[in-house]
Amino acid sequence: MIYYFLYELLYIHFKDKDWYLVKALNVFQYITFRTAYATITALLISLFFGGRLIEALKGWNVGQQIREEGPQGHQVKRGTPTMGGVLIVGSVLISTLLWARLSSVYVWTAMLATLAFAAIGFVDDYSKMAKQRSLGLTGRQKLLAQLLVAVCVWAVLFGAVKFLGGTGYSWNISIPFFKATADPYGKTFIGPYLYLILIAVVLLGSSNAVNLTDGLDGLAISITFIAMSALTGFTYLSSDARWAGYLDLTHRPEAAELTIFCGAMAGASLGFLWYNAPPAQVFMGDVGSLAIGGAMGTVAVLTKQEFMLLMVGGVFVIEALSVMLQVSVFKMTRRTTGTGRRLFKMTPLHHHFEMQDWKESKIVFRFLILAILFALLSLSTLKLR
Repeated sequence: MIYYFLYELLYIHFKDKDWYLVKALNVFQYITFRTAYATITALLISLFFGGRLIEALKGWNVGQQIREEGPQGHQVKRGTPTMGGVLIVGSVLISTLLWARLSSVYVWTAMLATLAFAAIGFVDDYSKMAKQRSLGLTGRQKLLAQLLVAVCVWAVLFGAVKFLGGTGYSWNISIPFFKATADPYGKTFIGPYLYLILIAVVLLGSSNAVNLTDGLDGLAISITFIAMSALTGFTYLSSDARWAGYLDLTHRPEAAELTIFCGAMAGASLGFLWYNAPPAQVFMGDVGSLAIGGAMGTVAVLTKQEFMLLMVGGVFVIEALSVMLQVSVFKMTRRTTGTGRRLFKMTPLHHHFEMQDWKESKIVFRFLILAILFALLSLSTLKLR
């Protein structure tokens, strides 16, 4: 809205006038400028409304339910306001609406997908609160709802982008380190129907990985800031013809305005971290973790960075893998020996270190260091093709 008012309404109509203030509005056409201010706007919205939201959640008795079998140190967190993810989602959406060019199909796809994943999380959180226990929707219900969102994202890419004047989505798999895979009709072209499977795996995997990581004060949201900052860079580079050609990335000009959405997510993450830093005043809940994971997955799909997301969100991947390995080893050993054995003391992985008497703050900071390392490694691969 700010873009339309200051640039298309004022600058375009009065640019021929020799008015200094009007000429200065030319800066609003640049993606980098609007991304920076979208980040700041989302941060300020989170900081300004965070305290008010916490007080409202306390008034509504929206408290966190803690698993009895979890680390005993978490029992003191029982009753801490949850569902704070609405602050993250609201900040991102408002900031994006203010600063992005709203004719972009990709921007609307990312916003609506994020909102849909947030709605799934909201229902799950509300169910937990109503039942006064730590279990909300069943795993099958969550997965089916997430799969429906993934199919909707695919449907937009399959028809709406081209119908609304875009160049159409390139159904090739872009693989890091192999520049030949940037060719939209090269050897890794798999067509729209096989690509639906990839989209489903990416969106379901990313949303649930962030959800599993959200278990310690400040852990998931600080890693989100690092990952989204890296994704902001990848989105901008893949949308710019010069950089995409130089770095052998699949060029996605439609993704240019998506950079603003990514910046808004990074800013909202910092703002929420102000209140979620240990000891947390509020938890994001599934409404936040599923929305963040869904947003990351959607951005990765739209910018052809599905495989790079594995490195950008390396900590999220490790947390999810720890759960998968734990379940697989337990079932395998129970089938062969009759007694199930556990690979870790408890999963997700951050709980394993808690059971080894690591302090919560130490786990968060060490995982954050890993997240920064993964982000730097992912950015370093841009020229290794």
